[in-house]
Amino acid sequence: MDPPAGRGRPARVIVWVAHLAAPLAGLAVLAARPELDHRWQHGPSHFWLVLAVSAVSLWLAIVINEAARRRSDVRLLLVAFSFLVAAAFLGLHAVATPAVLLGGRNAGFTYASPAGLTLAAVFAAASATDLSARRSAAVLRWSGPLRAALLLVVGGWAVASLAGLPPLSRVPGADENTPMVLISAAGVILFGVAAVRYYLLYRKRRAVMLLSVVTAYTLLAEAAVAMAVGRSWQASWWEWHLLMAAGFGYVAYGAWVQYGNEGAAGGLFAAVGTEDTVRRLRAEYGAALEALVDALHRRESGRLTEQQMAATTARLAERFELTEGQTAVLGRAAGALAAERDQIRKLGALVAVGHDSRVILTDTELLHRAVTHIARAFDRYDVGVGLVEENDLTLPAVFRSEQDVARAALAAGTPVTGRSGTLFLPFTVKGHPAGVLAAGPPGDRVPDRDAALLASLASQLAIALENARLYHRLDVLFRQYMSPDVATALVADPSQAALGGAVVEVTSLFADLRGFTTFSEQSTPGQIVEMLNRYFDVATRAVLGQNGTVVQFVGDALMALFNAPARQPDHALRAARAALRMQSEVDRIAAGCPGWPRFRVGINTGEALVGNIGGEALRNFNAMGDAVNVAARLETSAEPGQVVIGAATRDLLGDGARVEPLGDLRVKGRSQPVSAYVLCGLRGEDEWHGSTLIN
Repeated sequence: MDPPAGRGRPARVIVWVAHLAAPLAGLAVLAARPELDHRWQHGPSHFWLVLAVSAVSLWLAIVINEAARRRSDVRLLLVAFSFLVAAAFLGLHAVATPAVLLGGRNAGFTYASPAGLTLAAVFAAASATDLSARRSAAVLRWSGPLRAALLLVVGGWAVASLAGLPPLSRVPGADENTPMVLISAAGVILFGVAAVRYYLLYRKRRAVMLLSVVTAYTLLAEAAVAMAVGRSWQASWWEWHLLMAAGFGYVAYGAWVQYGNEGAAGGLFAAVGTEDTVRRLRAEYGAALEALVDALHRRESGRLTEQQMAATTARLAERFELTEGQTAVLGRAAGALAAERDQIRKLGALVAVGHDSRVILTDTELLHRAVTHIARAFDRYDVGVGLVEENDLTLPAVFRSEQDVARAALAAGTPVTGRSGTLFLPFTVKGHPAGVLAAGPPGDRVPDRDAALLASLASQLAIALENARLYHRLDVLFRQYMSPDVATALVADPSQAALGGAVVEVTSLFADLRGFTTFSEQSTPGQIVEMLNRYFDVATRAVLGQNGTVVQFVGDALMALFNAPARQPDHALRAARAALRMQSEVDRIAAGCPGWPRFRVGINTGEALVGNIGGEALRNFNAMGDAVNVAARLETSAEPGQVVIGAATRDLLGDGARVEPLGDLRVKGRSQPVSAYVLCGLRGEDEWHGSTLIN
């Protein structure tokens, strides 16, 4: 009668519903065909049947009440009350059986079961309700007085029924069925509500005991219907006795089967409890599993003996009332979880080493990080890396006693296990032996699974080392032409160096040496090179210091860009700072070298086509456009030591720039004049950025 989830579920549900509907169909047949509703009056059979059902219900009440007490669960408490009330009044109905303990029939016999069943339905419906925390606490707090009150009612009923006291002494007439119908109708409604709500809960939890409770409450609702329409000692009357027996028996059977499967009674009715109980139970089981996983980890690392491990397992088994079989299952689950986490941690080292291979690091930094990652993952291992330097393998001190084994592994190109159990795994860079990864638990051999993972780590280490060396060479090359930030961006995304371009607002800076030709006529080639190198050194430092890009050197001139290829919202300010710093440094050099020429600088801002221009064999990063041409013309209009800027640059600098207007200049190649300004300094900037400090 279990409608499980999954394949074939609709058919199973139909069969389950059909089983529950069959008693009602039979009752309808008996009501429609009175001649089939045979009479059978046998007091002893009735007495022992009802007493047995009462005993089963009482046993369930005791077991569920104990679960409610241990878990402080209000739902389980109310279910226990439901079964307790049913057990008590069924017992009263049994002892009032005519011709067994009493001489004849009375009202106590007639109304005991309907009254008890309806009162049980009240508790059943209440248990299916989601009570607030405050109300749940109140019910738990008053459970003792409530139980005492129920026992007093049962005791009073027993005394009145057995002693023949009114109102239970009177024998109801055959036509007095209205009270029975009303009482039974209330029971039908309440048990029906409880059954529906527990079925909805079952759809979320899919627990056997929940389905047992749904089935029991459905059968008890049907029993209440049979009570209302059945006639004493007729087949329809016996039917509700059998329905009650089936209802309580189904719950008892479900509990017995689950107990047989689990071997413990501690968690039999946990699935019936409140959400808080289920959540706490899961948390407790999770904590138990975590504790066992931790114990396994400590045992493997030698921090826990076998005796201590057994004691830890025994404590967990006692706490959760686990059988030996359940404890073994929990141990296997913990072992599998520990192994999985260990593997995940070790795979994490592989990921970490791969991540570091994308970062510009020196060989020493890279290997230090790699050893740290691997040592954390293989926490019981000694780990080290030896590199080939000047055709000789150098190992960490802890592995030097097996230097010969490491060299043999490097020569063979395959992993070799040393005398101590350490595994030496060679790795290569561009096909040449580069080093050895050494790892192993002290005094023990490396397991096959770890050996495979260490081999992957050695391969990843080789890739990381090759990448690090390549990145380092590219970084050194790029940094000779552009700022570190731009160089790093190009190393990370080489597609930025592709042919083509885009229209971008840039600030262009042009600088050349006024008087260079005269100086060249009067100087030797060596003196010219010395002067250019010193000037261009400070000029490029000034540009790169503001994250600009030196595009080209042409004779005694240089061109730099800001806001390309990397974007810079304050590109005009950066260009101004670079120009002022450039002039300041050139002033300092020229002061000690009389006769050396001086820089003149032009700066302008505007849109330009920026990108790599050239062919596949040779290309150049450059910018083209009217704004760039204007910057070059402003440079030719400047006097030695001056920085001349265009109107667009002046507007971007705003009030932070101290300027002197030059008016509209006629420049070569342009029909319209250009507004120009001499940049004297930047307000709030010190000498590091400008040649003049302006307050």
